[in-house]
Amino acid sequence: MPRKKKKKRISKVGLPPGTIIHVGERKVESTGIEYTSYDAQNLSEKSLNSMEHMLSVIDKERITWINITGLHDTVFFEKIKHSFNIHPLVMEDVLNTEQRTKVEIHDDYMFVVLKMITFNRKLLIINKEQVSFILSKNLLLTFQEQPGDLFDPIRVRIRDNKGRIRKSGPDYLLYCLMDVLTDHYFSVLEELGEQVENLEEKIYDNPHSSVVKQLHHLKRQFITLHKAVWPMRELIGAILKEEGNIISKATFPFFKDIADHIIQVMDAVYNYREIVSGLMDLYLSMVSIRMNEVMKVLTIIATIFIPLSFIAGIYGMNFEFMPELKWRWGYFIWWAVTISVTGLMLIFFRKKKWF
Repeated sequence: MPRKKKKKRISKVGLPPGTIIHVGERKVESTGIEYTSYDAQNLSEKSLNSMEHMLSVIDKERITWINITGLHDTVFFEKIKHSFNIHPLVMEDVLNTEQRTKVEIHDDYMFVVLKMITFNRKLLIINKEQVSFILSKNLLLTFQEQPGDLFDPIRVRIRDNKGRIRKSGPDYLLYCLMDVLTDHYFSVLEELGEQVENLEEKIYDNPHSSVVKQLHHLKRQFITLHKAVWPMRELIGAILKEEGNIISKATFPFFKDIADHIIQVMDAVYNYREIVSGLMDLYLSMVSIRMNEVMKVLTIIATIFIPLSFIAGIYGMNFEFMPELKWRWGYFIWWAVTISVTGLMLIFFRKKKWF
């Protein structure tokens, strides 16, 4: 199985805290800005090409969702930091794609870091991308490493005015986006579960040595998923402890639903990791059983040849006076005795159920 090589990290040693520097792989050529503004009656969607254009179209009376793709342009993010009064340490974490899943609650905004997980069926690996959220009054900023995400169902709901999303605040929009990411963890789990089932069948049918590499690869994928999901329990807990300044009380039950889903995912990940460990034991047992079968067959063959070798050894001696050597039918009698001994031994082994 292919294993992704880690990219070299840009060194931040010696730099002051809050330095705006991109840590991670550059995945796009230019930064993209998607602007969505709505209320219960109106909707506006635009693709913007500059920071100035974005600031000029923001409607503070409506819910505004600004999705930014591409994290390499440090000058652009310096402007973002100053325009929205974002703490330098928060902006530093936005550009650090190796950041751990977490939540930070500030006086007038909330900062959330999550991992967007997808499954590559061709390479059979989990692709992981960092998504950051900054939630404030009537505004939600999202930051992604590259275009293409799992949020299209939310965009459709906004356009079609389905559900309560257009009637609720940006905190509910944050919930919807987080819920989509959480639901997709289940999809990735199903893909990995299918790989587990395929490996189990392969172990029973043909426990080849390549299974060990596949099991190790699969175990690494579950570890990757575990690292993405486990911190979300702490994250949701911190959000639910928020005093209602940024997240409304009406939205709390929905975040509790995400917490339930996270527990389900964690239970499933734990169970699958145990199954993968069990499959390794099963593989070793199947290999041992096959080896024992081979050794049993070889032992039976060797045992059969013991009396035959004895008989052949006697008549292979160079004594001058051996009466049987002069018999007319001696050669055929020797074959008859040999075949009879072999047959009797096979019957005996069969009755003992040794093969």
